[in-house]
Amino acid sequence: MTRFGYMLSTEEHSPADLIRQAELAEQAGFEALSISDHFHPWNHEQGQAPFVWSLIGALARAVRLPVTTGVTCPTVRIHPAIIAQAAATSAVLLDGRFALGLGSGEALNESVLGDAWPAADIRLEMLEEAVEVIRALHGGDVVEHRGRHYTVQHAKIFTRPDRPPPIYLSGFGPKAAALAGRIADGFVCTKPDQDLIQAFRDAGGAGKPMLAGTKVCWATSAEDGAATVHRLWANAGLPGEMAQVLPTVEHFEQASSLVTEDMVGSSTPCGPDPEVHAKSLQQYIDAGYDEIYVNQIGPQQEEFFRFWTQELAPRLR
Repeated sequence: MTRFGYMLSTEEHSPADLIRQAELAEQAGFEALSISDHFHPWNHEQGQAPFVWSLIGALARAVRLPVTTGVTCPTVRIHPAIIAQAAATSAVLLDGRFALGLGSGEALNESVLGDAWPAADIRLEMLEEAVEVIRALHGGDVVEHRGRHYTVQHAKIFTRPDRPPPIYLSGFGPKAAALAGRIADGFVCTKPDQDLIQAFRDAGGAGKPMLAGTKVCWATSAEDGAATVHRLWANAGLPGEMAQVLPTVEHFEQASSLVTEDMVGSSTPCGPDPEVHAKSLQQYIDAGYDEIYVNQIGPQQEEFFRFWTQELAPRLR
C-alpha cells in the first residue's frame, strides 16, 4: 500500500512553522516527513532557507515520524564526509527513522562558495563518488580515500546508528535515474514519469523503494490557489535545466516572470475540490511510487490538514 508523507518546504517557511507543520502532519495521519535542503529560496516571496540539519534535530524531539532529506547535495557546498556525519547523527537522533535523500544539486545553492558549477555529467560523477565516501564512513572503519573529486584522510565516524541510513538518489533525467538504480537504495522524483521509473528499474532498481514529492494548493477557490502558487512557486514552471543552472534568486525571478498564473494553475492542483487533488495524486499511485510526499503551498496549512483528514485521505485510501 502507498504510504503518504508530508513534505516540509524550507524555502517557504520558518523553522518554527516547519516544526508546527510536522506536528500537524503527524496528527493528520501522515506517515512520514521529507524536508528540502536549500541555502537560498527560489525567490524572495518564499523568503526562507534554514539549515536542514538543525531542523532535523528539532524534528527528532517534536514528532515520531520517519524523516528523509528531499534532497541534499553532497558534492560542492558541503563535503560528503560532513554529510556522512550529519546523516549518521540524524539517524541516531531519530532512532533509525532517517533516510538520506541525495541529488546532484542546483547552482542556486551550491555556488555560494565561489566554486565553478560543473556540467551535468560531471555532477553525476561527483555524486557517485560522494555516495562511495558516505557509505565507507557509515561502515564505521577509518576511511582513507583519494578520488578524482574528494579526499578523505584518516576519518572515522564515531556516533553512528546500529544500521546505516538508506541512501536514496533523485533523478529527473534518464542518466540520473539509471545511477540511482545502480548505486542507491531507492529513487526520489517529482514526476509520475514511466520512462524515468523504467530507467531506474532497468539499472538495478527493481524492487527498491520509490519516493515522489508533489505540491498542491488547497484554497477557497481554484483561482485563489493558482494566484498563491504563482506568487510563491512560479519557478516550478520553468522548463528544462533552468532549475539546475540558474545561479541566483534574482535570475530565478527574472526567468519566472515568463510563467503565467494559468501555466502554474494547470500543472498544480488548486482549490477546495477533493476530486481535483485526488486525481493528481492518483497519477503517482498508478506510476508505482511506494511513498508520496505532499506539500501544501502557502500559509493555509491548518486548513489543508483538515482538508486532508476529512476529504482527501479517505478518497486515496
